[in-house]
Amino acid sequence: MKLSDFDFDLPERLIAQRPEARRDRSRLMIVNRKNAAISHDLFVNIGRYLPHRPLMVFNDTRVVPAKVSGFKKDTGKQVELVLIREQEPGVWEALIKGLGKMKPGAELILCKGALTAIFKSREDDRGLFQLNYRGDLRSLLHQAARMPLPPYIRREIHDNEETLAMDRERYQTVYAAREGAIAAPTAGLHFTPELLDEIGAGKADLAFLTLHVGIGTFLPVRTWNVRDHQMEKERFILPRKAWNQITGARERGQKVLAVGTTTTRVLESLTFDAPAQMEISGETEIFIYPGVKFRTVDQLLTNFHLPKSTLFLLVCAFSGIDLMRKAYQEAISNQYRFFSYGDAMLIL
Repeated sequence: MKLSDFDFDLPERLIAQRPEARRDRSRLMIVNRKNAAISHDLFVNIGRYLPHRPLMVFNDTRVVPAKVSGFKKDTGKQVELVLIREQEPGVWEALIKGLGKMKPGAELILCKGALTAIFKSREDDRGLFQLNYRGDLRSLLHQAARMPLPPYIRREIHDNEETLAMDRERYQTVYAAREGAIAAPTAGLHFTPELLDEIGAGKADLAFLTLHVGIGTFLPVRTWNVRDHQMEKERFILPRKAWNQITGARERGQKVLAVGTTTTRVLESLTFDAPAQMEISGETEIFIYPGVKFRTVDQLLTNFHLPKSTLFLLVCAFSGIDLMRKAYQEAISNQYRFFSYGDAMLIL
């Protein structure tokens, strides 16, 4: 399976730079896998397409404001880092794309001097830094860092506070609970509290798990044969209640609707064959591409994804390559908005 099979031309103007004024006023494409029919609506009307009361499973991870900006102490050059994970006490892995060459011991002054980072080593577009700060790092990041938006959403270091405040609110689901992600589970960005209440009152049962979305979800596939791509591990938490909701749904024949590809990856990493007595947690590095069989997920809500991405490969695996090509071409023809702040697709 060649990576080039999953490429398509996307006009840059369709890459959403800002969300719709209201979360639930984004557009919704409905794709029926049985008859290959495609229809169009607004997201607020998603309940119309849930006649058999599925179990909707959401990823309730909360995004950490992990993008820090500042300057190199020796040159004054402006820099930005995205903190990925703490490798050992005080030593963090960070994305450093665009920083140029740095020698071990180079110092960065970040967050207006509240945080300093001493460069230790580098591998490709990532580096290890010893962070120095006072107090609690999470509190500091919430005060002084930015949301780690993907690079196709263009933001500059000097963007105004109104834009940054908008990103802090809108690049986060309204049901976000457990902090730990550096990217949002974007299929969930369309829900409002009112819409969730409406759906939960009669349209679907609701369950919540956590996958702390890491950089691996968005790393490009760099192998010619897609099967050779290796995903990075991401941590998940599945509460006992959610596990038993999913197990019960499978026993009853109730359809499981995954809200997002991150939710899908957790559900397809596990076997729901018996009730749980406690919370389930672990890591997953599952890579879903055409040919992989789905065991748990029956329906999928997702956004529109990048060409040749692992996310596009996943939806092609779920729906079939030909149907997804048709759907994406119709989305482009109808001026749908793409990627994180874009519109949604419900695959039935």
